[in-house]
Amino acid sequence: MTISADTDVVDLLLRQHRQVEDLLEQIPAARGKAKQERFRELVRLLAIHESAEEQFVHPAARRTTAGHAVVDRRLAEEKAAKHVLAELHDLGVDHADFDEKFGAFANSVRAHAENEENEEFPALRAANSPEELHRMAERVEMAEKLAPTRPHPNAGESATANLLTGPPLAVFDRIRDALRHS
Repeated sequence: MTISADTDVVDLLLRQHRQVEDLLEQIPAARGKAKQERFRELVRLLAIHESAEEQFVHPAARRTTAGHAVVDRRLAEEKAAKHVLAELHDLGVDHADFDEKFGAFANSVRAHAENEENEEFPALRAANSPEELHRMAERVEMAEKLAPTRPHPNAGESATANLLTGPPLAVFDRIRDALRHS
């Protein structure tokens, strides 16, 4: 998706939060292959979304008032979510424990998104010009094209870790995805 000239990084991330919410709603009601496909899409979307946030959004948010504390809390939430998402991925949608674990995971993702929307995003808008926010959206969009497509909870959350490990992991993920769909 190409962003418009008036789209800023917060608009982009909010749109992705709505996509995630739609999938969180659809997955419990889906069955069989449809459930698997929606879950794979959720895994992919969350992996690229969080990778881009860790590279560009969180570092910018750290530069805002109280930014370090806010970002540290978001990173802790993201780290926990990555571990659960990896467990769910390994478990598979047909496992007897999937739905219960997924329900708890969905609640934590919703709480995380709400925390970002109430704490981090307003601070970003207050501390950056519209032009800076638009440039950040362009960088996020570019980073998402190179991001891993599944969670890697042990890869690190820092911008540096994502820049160093993200592209190789993304290549492996895309090869794995291609083999899975062939």
